[in-house]
Amino acid sequence: MISYEVIFDLDQNGIVISELKAKTEGKNFWDDQKNAQKILQQLKILQDWFDLWNNLETKAINLNDLIELAAAEEDDSFASDIQKELNELLNAIDEVEFKSMLSGKDDNKNCIMTIHSGAGGTEAQDWADMLMRMYFRYGEQNNFKMTLLDILDGDGAGIKSATIEVTGQYAYGYLKAENGVHRLVRISPFDANKRRHTSFASVFVIPEIDDTIEIEINPADLRIDTYRSGGKGGQNVNKVETAVRVTHIPTNTVAACQSERSQTQNKMNAMKLLKSKLYQKEVEKQEDALDEIEKTKMKIEWGSQIRSYVFHPYNMVKDHRTDVETSDTQGVMNGDLNKFIKAFLLKFRTA
Repeated sequence: MISYEVIFDLDQNGIVISELKAKTEGKNFWDDQKNAQKILQQLKILQDWFDLWNNLETKAINLNDLIELAAAEEDDSFASDIQKELNELLNAIDEVEFKSMLSGKDDNKNCIMTIHSGAGGTEAQDWADMLMRMYFRYGEQNNFKMTLLDILDGDGAGIKSATIEVTGQYAYGYLKAENGVHRLVRISPFDANKRRHTSFASVFVIPEIDDTIEIEINPADLRIDTYRSGGKGGQNVNKVETAVRVTHIPTNTVAACQSERSQTQNKMNAMKLLKSKLYQKEVEKQEDALDEIEKTKMKIEWGSQIRSYVFHPYNMVKDHRTDVETSDTQGVMNGDLNKFIKAFLLKFRTA
């Protein structure tokens, strides 16, 4: 009989799921909307785990039955079917193991990613733009919705900074692995002498808070500025002051958004981003130490890169935290980051 360590009680959690579902069907369920949202979130998380483990148990039982049938019949023709079922079971176990790494208190949340170019002018700004494209490709491949909230164009090419909202299941849990400095080595397309250049850009990811978390902000502590959106876009771009920048004066925390055509919508998005940043500050303050983000990333400063992307004199992308590397630089720049993210989560899940 095939066995595996059960760390998820299907029967017990099935009961909890039924109890939560019963609450959602109560006539007064939506009287307290914030509590209702909490229950729905808890229900979704438990249901996802229940389905994952139920699928794993079903595959294990099916494989065991097939092995017992083959043994009873003494029939070697079952070998290919057994191998197929075994591969499916191993893939299911791998999926459960991968998801079990995402057990941090904020891992299941959406996130806000900020990309900043380093020193080096056009070179670094172009590299920041390349990173932004890479993450958008990653989002497309992994069913994350990527929304560009704010962007500051570079001088002549690339970007100086960009803020991206990433929406999807466990978005923060996965993308927290990208926190840090990213280093590029290549022959510069901006150098007439075709010399090799090294460029840096930093990536910072924070969890996006939801409406169930209370963050009190005194309106008197805010400075709200409007300005014309930058970049390429529709006919209203650079003509109407729809972009919004909100500054929380006591902490000097700034959040900006220019992705929407409406100033009102941009203000709402900027406030949501500001709350996420203030929430992150409060987490750090309450723990009186570096939070989980800081524990698992290097300090963001030049020379402390977490990953190097080398396009010349050879092709290689190497993560310096895990030593995982690949020569498929084109695949990585097209969003194939899961090998690096998984290795990071495996190494630091017990840190």
